[in-house]
Amino acid sequence: MSEFKCNECNKEFSSKEALEMHNNSKHFVKIKKPINKKKLRNWGIFFGIVILLVLGAYGLMLNDAKPGKYDNFAQCLSDKGAKMYGAYWCPHCQDQKQLFGKSFDKVTYIECSLPNQGGQNELCNNQNITSYPTWEFAEGDKQLGALSLETLSSLTNCSINTK
Repeated sequence: MSEFKCNECNKEFSSKEALEMHNNSKHFVKIKKPINKKKLRNWGIFFGIVILLVLGAYGLMLNDAKPGKYDNFAQCLSDKGAKMYGAYWCPHCQDQKQLFGKSFDKVTYIECSLPNQGGQNELCNNQNITSYPTWEFAEGDKQLGALSLETLSSLTNCSINTK
């Protein structure tokens, strides 16, 4: 009689190694690792943030695809030869741009400032631009300062229609 016997199936073996091989192949029970709840929570938070970022980017993309409120008006100004001369650092130019909102990209805009507020570019010097913003119209008339939409409308005969 053998001294090595399987406790599960009562099969006998001649060596300890043979019994271990038998148990590992026939009666193997995978030891379950305990779930690391902290790690699982951290992964959940990570994927939650990624999903929120993706949805946020998608929402911004959809919002940018919508037309601006004054797109038709701004396009009419450009079609009628109105141009705005300005500088990136000018607060009145920023106010004028904000008046149009997303529709400002339809306005013909000429940036006059050199980088680092290092003076004025040649185009604006040649046009005798002395303050910002300056609006120039098709007939060559110029108006200084930020203008209301109503004033721009009356000077160009463009209607301020909103979408």
